[in-house]
Amino acid sequence: MPLDAQDPARIGDYRLLGRLGEGGMGRVFLARSDRGRAVAVKLVRAELAGEEEFRARFRREVRAAQQVAGEWTAPVLDADTEAETPWLATGYIAGPSLQQVVGGSGTPLPERTVRILAAGLARALGSIHAAGIIHRDLKPSNVLLTIDGPRVIDFGIARALEAVSGHGVTHTGGAIGSPGFMSPEQVRGAPLTPACDVFSLGAVLAYAVTGRQPFGTADSLAHAVMFRIAQEEPDLSAVPEGLRGLIAGALAKDPGQRPTPAQLVAQAEGGSGGGDRPGADDEPWLPAALTARLGRHAVELLAAENPQNRDTARDGEPPTAVVPTPSAPGRAPASPPPPSRGPAAHSPAATAPHSDAAPSSAPAGKPPRRRGAGAALVTAAALVLAGAGAVAAYALMSTDGSGLRSTDAGDAGGSGARRTAESAKGRLPANYLGTWEARLGDSHDEVRRFTLTQGKPGDIVLTMTATGADYRCEFAAALAHAGPPVRLGPSTVVSGPDGCSPGSASTLEMVNGKLRRTSDDGKALTYRKLPSDKRS
Repeated sequence: MPLDAQDPARIGDYRLLGRLGEGGMGRVFLARSDRGRAVAVKLVRAELAGEEEFRARFRREVRAAQQVAGEWTAPVLDADTEAETPWLATGYIAGPSLQQVVGGSGTPLPERTVRILAAGLARALGSIHAAGIIHRDLKPSNVLLTIDGPRVIDFGIARALEAVSGHGVTHTGGAIGSPGFMSPEQVRGAPLTPACDVFSLGAVLAYAVTGRQPFGTADSLAHAVMFRIAQEEPDLSAVPEGLRGLIAGALAKDPGQRPTPAQLVAQAEGGSGGGDRPGADDEPWLPAALTARLGRHAVELLAAENPQNRDTARDGEPPTAVVPTPSAPGRAPASPPPPSRGPAAHSPAATAPHSDAAPSSAPAGKPPRRRGAGAALVTAAALVLAGAGAVAAYALMSTDGSGLRSTDAGDAGGSGARRTAESAKGRLPANYLGTWEARLGDSHDEVRRFTLTQGKPGDIVLTMTATGADYRCEFAAALAHAGPPVRLGPSTVVSGPDGCSPGSASTLEMVNGKLRRTSDDGKALTYRKLPSDKRS
């Protein structure tokens, strides 16, 4: 939505681009940092800003939320709890909410998708609980769906509302949450433990797979729904048999009988060693129509960009370090993204194996370069559109790999005839598929890991993570030529801090059972294949 006349043009160091929504705590805006990163900025309501107890709790909850690590949540990047109107900035998640997807179309998600959703959300709760936070308001509108998995937002911040009276929220000890997704403990106003989030997760999963709440409908009176939550069993008659046990266990009335998030992950993945993680079986985790919708969402984000911001770093250049500036008194400093798991890649420039670049220090005396928002958004849109079938977008960006001869000296399992047949169909050779890993030197921290999935030219087939002691970048690349050798188009940054930079086109060759990735800038690294039980 466009900005209203009363909306500010900037909040802190962020330029506002449009409205994302409005909730009980305040308005949420799409914004962009001066370095080009898209963020979601939540501006607290003015009437709440005048409540000192609210400010005190908001301050504590923001500080705790900045400690949450994990790929399944939106990272808290920045906040000013002492501003006249306090605000909070999180990483922007380019995807619709579960509420928008299921509630908007009235179509529930397929069982396989909900099983993957369950594992991702349980992992998110594990990260949130590990930071000492109880979400308290897990519901479909706080679950966002992206091309590489679900994300949980607004964790813990709802607690700040408990202290406020007279503004449509409850007194301390009252129930905070959404009636259809609250736990029995919340309904009764009893002390809460992390198990209350597990109950909410069960309700969310029931909604995702059936299209309706387990204790009533959207039109049910709130007090009737809350009575059923406290006293009656959920209606799981429409839940597929394969998910009924998992969801019923999470919806146990007794908090002590509910599974932990780790147990939920094991149940959702069925002991498959990560086989129900997004993309683990070479197929998108979301239905095709929803994947296409994500492409349109990326185009909408592109339309919000300021065309005058074109200060982009060239592909392959080392990115500049993000140097924290002194915080204003009382301002919570922006914390670096915590180590997490997901598809990104960055490394110190001196050791980067190819041009997917990780954070590094800028040369002395030179002004920092900024990766412009225009380039970041173009690649983001191309990434999602390519995944939705827009082959031409990447065909124009890629170079043909013909004329390159394979130096394959070891088949690692696939026959030459099979590779030739796959190539003739424009698909990746079967023995290239899977997850591959390399480490830089003797370091245990500097790890490069990518997964190759089946696809045709123009499809996203490579997702890569580059991690170090204090950074994590995620990249993706489209197939340009099936080979062998396999030719990939330029990589794009899927997620990570401002220092992550996209890479140049690259070539994959099988050499003695290992994959060697060589970028057009000359950098190369050899990867070994991980067994299935080591890929999660």
